[in-house]
Amino acid sequence: MKLILFCGPSGSGKTTIVHHLLNNNSYTSFSVSATTRSKRSNEIDGIDYYFLTVESFKNKIAANEFVEWEEVYTNGFYGTLKSEIDRLVAINKVVLFDVDVEGGLNIKKMYCDNLLAVFVKPPSVEALHKRLLARASESEETLKLRIEKAELELTYADKFDVVIVNDNLETALWHAQKMMEDFVSGVLKK
Repeated sequence: MKLILFCGPSGSGKTTIVHHLLNNNSYTSFSVSATTRSKRSNEIDGIDYYFLTVESFKNKIAANEFVEWEEVYTNGFYGTLKSEIDRLVAINKVVLFDVDVEGGLNIKKMYCDNLLAVFVKPPSVEALHKRLLARASESEETLKLRIEKAELELTYADKFDVVIVNDNLETALWHAQKMMEDFVSGVLKK
């Protein structure tokens, strides 16, 4: 069983890296998270998220069915189901995660030596700010909140096994691919 976790602040490039690895390595698969938020018109249940009712999510919490979960806002839950990881491991996939820092540290505790925890970091908070502005998807208020959260998340980088500084996307993609290959082959030990 090999699991690779990617964490980092919004705008660091972690999702881009995960998509690159998934698209270029058939032995990988993405751990689909569960959520209580409403499904968007372009989303597919079981592909983008497992869309659950609040009651169902809370029942799964009570039954200890999550590796990690968080209530992001009132009745707005997100989490990683143990059954999702078990499903992917059973079909011999290297499981890739893209989760927030706190959830990632919980996953790391549970899977220890079978998991490589990677923190993707921007070259600076200023660069991160520019990336988030370039997305043009944030209000001034949400941008400020994302930057504050990012500054906090950056303090967690030393709790991860590997840090990739994404100052050049092609270089970051190359490092992520090499690191994954080394971990899967056993060259990279934790």
